Amino acid sequence: MAKVEVIVKAGKVKLTAGRIAGFECPKDKLQAFLWADDPLGLAVRVIATGAKSYIYQTKIQGQSARLTIGKTDKWSIAAAQAEARRLQTLIDNGDDPRQVKADKEAAKVAALAAKEAEAAALLAQQVRESVTVGMAWNEYIEARKPFWGEHHYGDHVEVMQPGGEKRTRGQKLTEPGVLASLADVRLIDLTPERVTAWAKFEGEKRAGRARIANRLLKAFCSWCAEYPEYREIMKSNPAKNKAAREQLGKPEANEVVLQREQLPAWFAAVKQIGNPVLSAYLQTLLLSGARPNELTALRWADVDFQWKSMTIRDKVEGLRVIPLPPYMGQLLAALPRRNEYVFSSPTAASGHVTDPHDAFKKACAIAGIELTLYGLRGSFASLCEWIETPAGIAAQIQGHKPSGVREKHYIRRPLDLLRMWHVKIEAWMLEQAGIEFVPMQAGLRVVNAEA
Repeated sequence: MAKVEVIVKAGKVKLTAGRIAGFECPKDKLQAFLWADDPLGLAVRVIATGAKSYIYQTKIQGQSARLTIGKTDKWSIAAAQAEARRLQTLIDNGDDPRQVKADKEAAKVAALAAKEAEAAALLAQQVRESVTVGMAWNEYIEARKPFWGEHHYGDHVEVMQPGGEKRTRGQKLTEPGVLASLADVRLIDLTPERVTAWAKFEGEKRAGRARIANRLLKAFCSWCAEYPEYREIMKSNPAKNKAAREQLGKPEANEVVLQREQLPAWFAAVKQIGNPVLSAYLQTLLLSGARPNELTALRWADVDFQWKSMTIRDKVEGLRVIPLPPYMGQLLAALPRRNEYVFSSPTAASGHVTDPHDAFKKACAIAGIELTLYGLRGSFASLCEWIETPAGIAAQIQGHKPSGVREKHYIRRPLDLLRMWHVKIEAWMLEQAGIEFVPMQAGLRVVNAEA
């Protein structure tokens, strides 16, 4: 015969430990109840397995309800009675003990979740605050790489290099980058005072490069202030401070350029360089007015000998196409094609010329001229004035941004117009240098007037 639920509610008794211990569920029933006389509604329920618990039966909003208090081995009689009275008090006050319990449990869960969220936020903050300038810098340059040119990206890598590595040539080790001393500084500790101390140290050794690095640092800090992971740390730009600018000083105007009368000596000295690649590189640098880094990685695919043009990857427009005048074309055509680069270097890891400074300084010393490598770019612009080259022509060849509304919005010079002037500029420089250049149909050759 199947068991059925039967509520035994014979009489109400005074609950005692003995009565509770001896109270058992009949074998033919699912559960049985031992009802207490105080308070009314309190009972001990026993089920077929023998498990016993206190319950409280009452009415809530007119509906019968049975509330479980707890197991008899966990609750004392007095505690169960007190709990039953508390439940009735809640009901009398219009509260549902079940809802009160659910709300209390929900509050516990919410409090625990809030505590865990607070701990997670604290941990995340600690992780963020442990990020160093070098770590954030690597993330920054990788995020911005798609928007930069190759050279601009390389500048950011260079300023943060730790140094101490063997050079491809010579015994000296590479120097640390200008910003390398800040690499291990926590981002949160990059204060204006810290930047000022860095500026004082680097400004005394290499002020020019430090000024450039400071501009890169400003842009980096501005990025951090907008980046979700770091904006809580970098709330202001520590690189934008007057004290650091004062420590770095103002750049001196670079007025050292080749004069017209110095062209013979300079060309003669450069043509004597034993390495034809470096010789051609330096001459091309002057004759094109390009930035030094723009030419080092020039590829053969960028030079069109048929249509006499050259494509340069610059930091302003990304790409610019300039003419390839005859003498410059002859210089490049005569170079060995060892790899994809025009100015190749079998010893450099990059495959192309990376440091022409030594050869350039020796040539300048032989010519008795004080000049920087970047001064050749200024020399091109200055020498163009001798033949009254329109400023916009020279600027476009050199890759300067257009200046003025007319240049920006209305002037569109075709390559043929640039070529006409570029050929004149080159011919005038060669004439002043005493170089007789005779273009040939079957090829190009150069004849030195003194030979």
